[in-house]
Amino acid sequence: MGFLDALLGRSKPKKANLDDLFALPDAAITLQAATRFTPTGSGSVSYRSVEGSAFSTTQDDIQALLSRDVGTTVTPSVDDYGFTWLVVEHDEADASGLVTDLHAVNTSLESQGFGPMLLCSLMYFTNPNGDRLALVYLYKRGTFYPFIPVNARKQQRNSALELQVRGVLSSDVPIESDLSRWSPVWGAPGLQ
Repeated sequence: MGFLDALLGRSKPKKANLDDLFALPDAAITLQAATRFTPTGSGSVSYRSVEGSAFSTTQDDIQALLSRDVGTTVTPSVDDYGFTWLVVEHDEADASGLVTDLHAVNTSLESQGFGPMLLCSLMYFTNPNGDRLALVYLYKRGTFYPFIPVNARKQQRNSALELQVRGVLSSDVPIESDLSRWSPVWGAPGLQ
């Protein structure tokens, strides 16, 4: 950061450390022990699509690579805001394999110059009550936060349980400290 940036109060955004995603399998064990949330075996990466053959080829290559694994399903979808979601599904017991695939999607897009298009990555959990939880990785912040929708139609969330999950996982993954950045991801595939 330069002198002028410091003087004007500007700061450089934290660079994402995609290797933080590899902390998720251990965090899943901690989460299960403390809150009974277990991995569903599904996760997703959200990004803004770009016109052009280079991006299309990269996206097709990612899907083809991940689909080669037996028991892995890869499904693209587009939400109401125009973001593409690449949903990866594994056996629920294979949290490590799921995280490896989510990491591969992120690094493939980043290595081809599409890093600025990445929005977030999610790993999904559920508990015996039927509650759904997404542990959201903000690419541009390099941090995680929990999102627990209660009623998607009314856009209500369980903030108290989200704060409990934050406390449980604070030593496992870098948690986003600014609660105003805990944006709801309504309509994310895997939360329905």
